[in-house]
Amino acid sequence: MSDFVNSFWSIYVTVISLVSILACGLLLWQQSSHKHSPGKTTGHVWDENLEEFSNPLPNWWRWLFYLTVIYALIYLAMFPGLGSFKGAFGWSSVGQYDAEQKLAETNYGPIFEKYRSQDIKTVAASSEGREMGQRLYMTYCSQCHGSDARGAKGFPNLTDKDWLWGGTSEKIKETLTNGRDAMMPAKGLKPDLTPEQIVDLATYVRSLSGLSKDDGRAAKGKELFAVACAACHGPEAKGVTGVAPNLTDSHWLYGSSEPDIVETITRGRVNRMPAFGEFLGEAKVHLLTAYVVSLGGSEPDPAAAPTANGAPPAPTEAAGK
Repeated sequence: MSDFVNSFWSIYVTVISLVSILACGLLLWQQSSHKHSPGKTTGHVWDENLEEFSNPLPNWWRWLFYLTVIYALIYLAMFPGLGSFKGAFGWSSVGQYDAEQKLAETNYGPIFEKYRSQDIKTVAASSEGREMGQRLYMTYCSQCHGSDARGAKGFPNLTDKDWLWGGTSEKIKETLTNGRDAMMPAKGLKPDLTPEQIVDLATYVRSLSGLSKDDGRAAKGKELFAVACAACHGPEAKGVTGVAPNLTDSHWLYGSSEPDIVETITRGRVNRMPAFGEFLGEAKVHLLTAYVVSLGGSEPDPAAAPTANGAPPAPTEAAGK
């Protein structure tokens, strides 16, 4: 409570806290000093025959209450609780966290450093390195990609060979470190395309990966694809690394049904992979990368697909299939 924007609130909290504790003590003292008549009633009766007797509080209860009040005052003198006052011990949750982090770094830092100095393939081949990477994965990655790393709708499978941003060890580590932002522009909200045209386009896209199709609609969709989609996905729809996914394979991040593809074309898609580099540090990212590589989906060193004019792809134009 040391980050008050105005000193008034620090004083307010201090006064409320002290007055509340002292009021409890005063109430207890008044009840203890009150003259009682054991065995006699106060004259208060409820529900016809429920009477209130004038008996004093048990001594053990009174002294326990007094000790509670004294303990509260000692606690507020030792620890933060009175506004901006930090307490005699100067304790804070942030300080405790930092101390625990330093202790963990002392105990485990050399172990992480041992694996950070090794190349990723070596770490991936080490059973201990994989186990450490798996624990990191289960803590930070499984919520999205699943405990088996096979992903879910909107979250990519890490065990196959389909990598929008590249599947080499370096690219995977780059993704973990810096994160990724992907965007598929909406074609049906402006609208760029009519609902009928979007269905034609979806039919053609499904036909590219061997899914059932209406030949007439697919032919119309092929013409639309050259105008509306080829700039990102390429004229043959095989995608561009870091720009747009391959539409001719069997990997579908958002689903391959006609309604799913129609929704993707109509409303677009926005997806984000958070950056872990600053949060986890290089050593833990290195272990995580090795674990992902050990899942068997990484690529040796695939060449990045060039854009139409030979320029490197623009990551901010990425779209998820």
